[in-house]
Amino acid sequence: MPQRDVAPVGAPCWIDLFTSDPDKSRAFYAELFRWTAEEPNPEFGGYFNFHYNDRPIAGGMRNDGSTEATDSWSVYLAVENAEATVNTAAKQGSDVSVPAMPVADLGTMGVVSDPGGSRIGLWQPGTHKGFGTIDEANAPSWFELHTHRYDASVAFYRDVFGWQTHVASDVPEFRYTTLGEGEEQLAGIMDAAPFGPEHHSGWSVYFGAEDTDKTLAQIVDLGGSIIRPAEDTPYGRLAHAADTTGAEFKLVSRS
Repeated sequence: MPQRDVAPVGAPCWIDLFTSDPDKSRAFYAELFRWTAEEPNPEFGGYFNFHYNDRPIAGGMRNDGSTEATDSWSVYLAVENAEATVNTAAKQGSDVSVPAMPVADLGTMGVVSDPGGSRIGLWQPGTHKGFGTIDEANAPSWFELHTHRYDASVAFYRDVFGWQTHVASDVPEFRYTTLGEGEEQLAGIMDAAPFGPEHHSGWSVYFGAEDTDKTLAQIVDLGGSIIRPAEDTPYGRLAHAADTTGAEFKLVSRS
């Protein structure tokens, strides 16, 4: 489903980039994925949107260093009622970073934490429905949480965001649950425990690539870096990279 008008409830619907150098990041993704970027909007704290083929694809804002947060990509899940979702998360012990907050007529946002401490955004769409292209080259194609509190996290996303979960694998070395099943899969949760306590917890965004290896080479040419080289898996040819300011993302080529 390369294009869509609105995301199913509970599904990833938007991503945005927290970057210490918006100009450099805008140039990087424009060259890498052929995105175009709006000018930062002072009305929304300098927030800007990327577009791909004239459809919204991602957002971005400046990391001014006032927090300890590193440059990174964030994921937002679609909800019917942002305030109710935040309240449900809070009742389950979630740390609410951003309470339900209207953003003009665009929609209502919030940010909460899951049981593993990973932050997840939520978005109740108004006029802004989220990204309009998915699961194709140069667009968000998969969304994955690595967590050291796997069972609790699966229950959290099921109870708070209404996920219809499917156990894809349940062996000690690889425990994985998806939102949806088969061709309807929209996101995944992986148990990070087998990789040791130092393994990173958090959400990752995979961008589609026509050719993962060529895209990695281009990332290096543009000043980014390779964290994990391309490798063939049952899910496609995957890789892990970072942009020019260190914000990490992953690549997937399914062909």
